[in-house]
Amino acid sequence: MKPSDKLKVAVLMGGPGGEREVSLKSGKAVATALREAGHEVMSYNVTGRSFPSLEEMKPDVCFVALHGAFGEDGTAQELLEQMDIPYTGSGPIASRLGMDKIASKRLFIRHSVPTADYLVITPMHTFEEAAAQTEQFGYPVVCKPAASGSSLGVSIVRRPDELRGAIQTARQEGHVVLAERYVRGREFTVGVLEGEALPVIELVVGRQFFDYKAKYEDEHTRYLTPVSLLPTIYRKTCEAAMRAYHAIGCRHLARVDMVYGYDGRLYVLEVNTIPGFTPRSLFPMAAAEAGIPFAALCDRLVRAALRDAAAAQRRRTA
Repeated sequence: MKPSDKLKVAVLMGGPGGEREVSLKSGKAVATALREAGHEVMSYNVTGRSFPSLEEMKPDVCFVALHGAFGEDGTAQELLEQMDIPYTGSGPIASRLGMDKIASKRLFIRHSVPTADYLVITPMHTFEEAAAQTEQFGYPVVCKPAASGSSLGVSIVRRPDELRGAIQTARQEGHVVLAERYVRGREFTVGVLEGEALPVIELVVGRQFFDYKAKYEDEHTRYLTPVSLLPTIYRKTCEAAMRAYHAIGCRHLARVDMVYGYDGRLYVLEVNTIPGFTPRSLFPMAAAEAGIPFAALCDRLVRAALRDAAAAQRRRTA
């Protein structure tokens, strides 16, 4: 690397939400990788919903490793744009849409992205109304907060008498709840890097589903790549991931979670606009399978952020 290629990078990590500890792990891993890539790195621990003193640090670019509220809901991105600091990942609108599972569902349907049937339970619904709506699907159903990450607040509801507790659990993370038809099948995740699908990873878990403990704590969780899929299904999986990425309007990177149902259909669950970068995280694992080492991946993302910021500046002044 030439001295002129060395960048001053602020890695934003932590945040005020429930995914703070995971974000700190992601940020520390990214900071180490960017130092290995030859950059000057400043680890910026976010404790609230603002960036005090960030402008005074004068970074060339920010690597956003903030998961969950503030980091993924578009707020952090809006602040960075107001400060005119380039940053990795999706812009404010795509971040907000990706974080909002209901908005994502509507976009999936509009853009022909395969997804499971769902209904919305708001604070205005009584429990009896919610139970009556849920009967449309039959059981089991999945209850999840409409805007949360790392599978926080998610439950599989197998019987009507479990529904009230599941709604209460989801509402600990947000007032609006998404109830989704449960799809039995194989779980996959597909990273998308600058509009191109990375190798598919299959998730094999010993728990009910790929929840917080399965993601970050359970040593029995296994990740399979390359996956055993017919070439036509593999291609459809990658195509569904890229359609979901573009439907949300993502930039630079995202991770798309889906299920290949035992009914022979694919169902996209959600788009993660800031996937994890911890030692157990799936996006860097997929990049490594594609021949992109972790340090090179982080370097590529900060350079993509600078490239796009420069292009946006040219458009504004043209």
